[in-house]
Amino acid sequence: MNPNRKTAIIVGLLFITATVTSVLGGSLIAFITGSPDGLLNVSANEAQMITGVLLVLVDAIAVAFIAILMFPLLKKQNEALALGYVGLRIFEAVAFIVGAISVLSVVTLAQKHAAGALDVSYFQALGTLLIGVYDWTWIVGPLIFFALSTLPFYYLLYKSRLIPRWLSGWGFVGGVLIIAQGVLAMFGLSSMLEMFLFIPIAVQEMVMAVWLIIKGFNPSAITPGIKGGKK
Repeated sequence: MNPNRKTAIIVGLLFITATVTSVLGGSLIAFITGSPDGLLNVSANEAQMITGVLLVLVDAIAVAFIAILMFPLLKKQNEALALGYVGLRIFEAVAFIVGAISVLSVVTLAQKHAAGALDVSYFQALGTLLIGVYDWTWIVGPLIFFALSTLPFYYLLYKSRLIPRWLSGWGFVGGVLIIAQGVLAMFGLSSMLEMFLFIPIAVQEMVMAVWLIIKGFNPSAITPGIKGGKK
C-alpha cells in the first residue's frame, strides 16, 4: 500500500473517530452537568464524567492529527493556507483540552464536597464557573476554530482535486453554515436552527471519511500524469 493511500485511510478513520468521540463525550458530560442539581450529582457519576473527558481528549488528538497528516498534501497548493488550517485545528484541540481540564476540576471539587471539605454554595458557584468554561470551549473549539478551518481546508481540496469537487464544495458550504451556527451560539441565540446548520458538515464529513477509506485520494491530483495509480 502506497503512503498516500495509507494516509487517506487514516485520515478517514480519524474523521469518524473525531465525530463519534465528540458526540459521545459531550453527551456524557452534558447529561450530568445539564440536569437539575447535576453538579451535586457529579461525585455519584464520576466514572461517566471521566469517560466523557477521555473521549473529548481522544477527539482533540484526532483533529490535530488530521491536520498534521493533511499538511504535506495541502501545502502543494498553498503553504500559507495549509499552515493556517493546521494552526486552527491545533487551537481547536487546545480548546478541547482546556474544556476537559475544567470538567476534571469539577470532579475534584465534587470529591471534596462529598468529603465535607466544601459547603454546597461554594461548590455550586465554583462548579458552575468551571462548567461555564467548558461550555465556552465547545463554542470556541468546534464552532469557531473548526468552522474557520473548514474554509482553507475545503478550498485547498477543491483546488487540488484530491477528492471530488462536489464533495469539497459541499464541505465549504457546510463550513460557512457552521460559522453562522457559532455566531448564534456566541450570542446565546440557541434554537433548532443551530442543529440544522450543523447537519450539512456533519453528514459531509462522514461521506468524505467513507470516500477516503474506500477510494482514497485522486492519484492524478497527487502525481500529475498518473491515472488509476499507474503510469
